[in-house]
Amino acid sequence: MTAIPVPLSPEPERRSSRWRTAFFVLLALNFLMMGAVGGAILRGTHGPRGDMARNLGFGPYGEALSPEDREALRKAFRERRPDPQAGRAQLRADMDEMLAALRAEPFEPARLAAAFAHQRERLAGQLALGQDLLHERLLAMAPIERAAFANRLETSLTHRRERDLR
Repeated sequence: MTAIPVPLSPEPERRSSRWRTAFFVLLALNFLMMGAVGGAILRGTHGPRGDMARNLGFGPYGEALSPEDREALRKAFRERRPDPQAGRAQLRADMDEMLAALRAEPFEPARLAAAFAHQRERLAGQLALGQDLLHERLLAMAPIERAAFANRLETSLTHRRERDLR
């Protein structure tokens, strides 16, 4: 009797496909985040409505700030941010390193992980600066101004929830 060859299970290929899909989804999310922050940096205050606070990812907080508070936050950011030209150069260098890591043969996962870690550190620094500036601004508000901010923030969050449910 002749043995019938048993086909290999497609499981290893499927597992590899899942990892590859997960990798590219994470990569796309990182590029989106880098693009949003990088776009805000490269664009400066010339974006839609010139709203740097919103462009830097303050979302509903930025929407709840009064125009005067947004302007004060933009001014404080311009004064305390690192050199914008150096930031643009670093952003380009980060992306060049990411591309090099993706194209390297043999592929070096540790190099890619280091590129992501470096981007994450830079983004965390920008987020920390934004939060510090917002915190300082909120501390400088009179109680009635903070209450008005809280009301606008609650309204903004309610509208976002309703928009998300549609």
